[in-house]
Amino acid sequence: MRLVLAVVAAALLPFAAPAAEVAGVKLDDKVRVAPNAPEIALNGAGVRTRFFVKVYVAGLYVTDKKTTTADVLALGGPKRFAMSMLRDVTAPQLTDALNDGFKANNSPADQERYKAQLGELTAIMNSLGGAKKGEVVALDYLPEVGTRVQLNGEAKGKPIPDEAFYRALLRVWLGENPVDADLKKSLLGQG
Repeated sequence: MRLVLAVVAAALLPFAAPAAEVAGVKLDDKVRVAPNAPEIALNGAGVRTRFFVKVYVAGLYVTDKKTTTADVLALGGPKRFAMSMLRDVTAPQLTDALNDGFKANNSPADQERYKAQLGELTAIMNSLGGAKKGEVVALDYLPEVGTRVQLNGEAKGKPIPDEAFYRALLRVWLGENPVDADLKKSLLGQG
């Protein structure tokens, strides 16, 4: 009888979706960006390629899965953009790509508006000294706190306030001129 009850109970449990795997990197289906924050789900994941070289696997985590940039940017709550490095990347490589992508996807007015925040983020990324193959750099947004940088789960620098800045930052990957069009599709679950 116990065996029958155990089988029935197991059948009633929701099925857990397997974690995604991209280019040999396993990504969790859900993460929590702070102890008291709700879990957020993997919206999509893909590989950032530059000149045919695979640089990192990116995963976008949000409160509700969305398939358009506008819908992702409109979401409230915590968010995470995680980069699992597939090769060693220097700090200048990280920050130059970030700054170029920010400039290509935000209006001149927004570039001026977020100049100080982008400068803070660039300084934090430079302080990392780069990222080695296998390391994970996460750009988290926590309501009431702001944008936080983590390296392998350890917070770096001070949080940068302003949710609108985080939305402008996400445009690097999700904007009209993303750093990698195929990656954008994957992050939005379209690829």
